[in-house]
Amino acid sequence: MKVFSVFLTLLFALTASAADKPNIVFIIADDMGYADVSSFGAPDVKTPAIDQIAKDGIRFPNVYAMGPECTPSRVAFLTGRYPQRVGGMECAIGTGNVGRYDDAIRLAESSDLGLPAKYARLAPGLKSQGYHNGVFGKWHLGYETKFSPLTQGFDEFVGFLGGNVDYFRHRELSDIEVYLSNTEPITREGYTTDLITEDALAFLEKRAAKPDKPFFLYLPHAAPHFPFQGPDDDDGGMPSAEEWTSGTRETYIEMMLSLDKSVAEVVAALEKHGMTEDTLVVFTSDHGAIKPGLNDPWRDYKSTLFEGGIRVPLVAKWPGVIPPGSESEQVGSLMDLTHSFLAAAGANVEGLEGIDLLGKAAAGKETEDRTLYWRSRRGERTWRAIRDKNWKYIKKIDEGKTEEWIFNLKQDPTETKNKLEIESAAKKLTQLKKKLAQWEEEVTPER
Repeated sequence: MKVFSVFLTLLFALTASAADKPNIVFIIADDMGYADVSSFGAPDVKTPAIDQIAKDGIRFPNVYAMGPECTPSRVAFLTGRYPQRVGGMECAIGTGNVGRYDDAIRLAESSDLGLPAKYARLAPGLKSQGYHNGVFGKWHLGYETKFSPLTQGFDEFVGFLGGNVDYFRHRELSDIEVYLSNTEPITREGYTTDLITEDALAFLEKRAAKPDKPFFLYLPHAAPHFPFQGPDDDDGGMPSAEEWTSGTRETYIEMMLSLDKSVAEVVAALEKHGMTEDTLVVFTSDHGAIKPGLNDPWRDYKSTLFEGGIRVPLVAKWPGVIPPGSESEQVGSLMDLTHSFLAAAGANVEGLEGIDLLGKAAAGKETEDRTLYWRSRRGERTWRAIRDKNWKYIKKIDEGKTEEWIFNLKQDPTETKNKLEIESAAKKLTQLKKKLAQWEEEVTPER
């Protein structure tokens, strides 16, 4: 009887422990601008499903991607560390598995351009706590099988390996088979956003049958990244290389409406399966938009380190943990989500470079000052930046020409007044340059 009692106590403890681990749904848009969500200022598109996440939870207006392009941003939140530590991942991997600057070119030549499994922290950390992990959508972290999501803690993958594919033919402008189910190429009919949603709903259906095991659903959408194609824009053929990156605001809006509909369907499925109260849902973008996307009120676009290239909207809902209708002015980063998700699951967070952004908000803690760093490379162009409290320094070197800026973001959030020649900013400029140089030395990659 005593043994049976001990068994029941242990069983209850294990069940309670599992119940305390929230399911996690992480939805990330691709190349979506800060002002392409209506709750963040979109003037011409309504995104009620995305907005409802904020109404049911919290809105973060001061969050940054850790790269102004797709690959480095994704490296940061899947590793929880600066993407520079991996090597070769400071620029989006080019179509057809192409390296776009010296280190990336070197790695591509040896079939090593991608995120090595040993650096992955998010999915493996959740898996260590009993999570079943699925990813449906864009990977963009390496074409070779050794860089597959299945080597990095994910149990299921349906999606594409490259940075952009035709929304109807699911091919990129190369001859590589990029649309896979796990590691096998597949052919399907349908609009990419709809197919990603279909896979997500099927995943939730299966997880509903196993309610005692928490899950992590990672939905890296293609939309609204080019090629700019709305759900009704199939003309029967692939766009030409010249047409691939051209598009109108009207088409972009159609892509955003389709994306919001997807979010609505995923949230509705959680409700249908009785999962809502046990699930943390987060929506964001991987960096700023290119035209015809909108990054207002921030300066500039994707591929730059001005605010428009790296400031992203972030909303989250966590029933019973974060009060509805909350807002946090905390300066955050997408690396913080790694820490937040792993902390929520009770996983190891040692060595991560972000903070527990969601846990901090849930506890009602005051905002803290942050220092964040960036470096972005492509060809002969290198961008560097540091934000230290309210000050931000940016340096761009392109084909031997150097440009520099220093801004006080509290006084000048839209980065219109370069204080480079202002005597009162000289001391701060020296400090920022020194910190940035020290950080660059510290993040030298191993490979």
